[in-house]
Amino acid sequence: MGSIVVQAFMTLDGVVQAGGGPDEDREGGFPYGGWQSGYSSAEDGEIVPEWESRTEALLLGRKTYDIFAGSWGVWDEAAGGFQGELTRRYNRIPKYVASRTLTGLGWKNSQLLGPDIPAEVRKLRAATDGEIRVWGSTELIRTLAVHDLVDEYRLVVYPLVLGTGKKLFPPGFPLTRLTLVASRALSSGVLVNIYRPAGAAAT
Repeated sequence: MGSIVVQAFMTLDGVVQAGGGPDEDREGGFPYGGWQSGYSSAEDGEIVPEWESRTEALLLGRKTYDIFAGSWGVWDEAAGGFQGELTRRYNRIPKYVASRTLTGLGWKNSQLLGPDIPAEVRKLRAATDGEIRVWGSTELIRTLAVHDLVDEYRLVVYPLVLGTGKKLFPPGFPLTRLTLVASRALSSGVLVNIYRPAGAAAT
């Protein structure tokens, strides 16, 4: 049995849009792309690589798939360091994409889910041994939450308020009770918080 793990870099006001770069996602005229810059610390180089070493599949919405396929899907696998390591891993593992508009996928080892996303994800979780990673994909995450299909939220929270942008938990997100199972403050002021659904068994 696999586990559905949502990972997100987010601001104090919950914005998850385009933290990595100015052109990552300009939808809605978002003006603050790349807001993560300036908060790096030595610990950053330990946390995400350790998390990603557990990733056995990616579960993505259409927009995030397009971003990932245009970056990890084309970057050089021979690159040094974490970028090369993660490029190799992401190319190797299966990618499952929730979309009502795509008819084909160009990134290798990618496949479209059927129209009943909750049922497809339940089958995927039952058939996967390890963590199924969700990045971005806010609309998909809302669908998963409605059907109690998120096993863990890993939230990297930056001491920054933007006041605009796509949020991980927007208005209308379903009532979700969570338990904080781990928290770590980095020297940059960033908090790394891990939550599981209230009542979930500890591991």
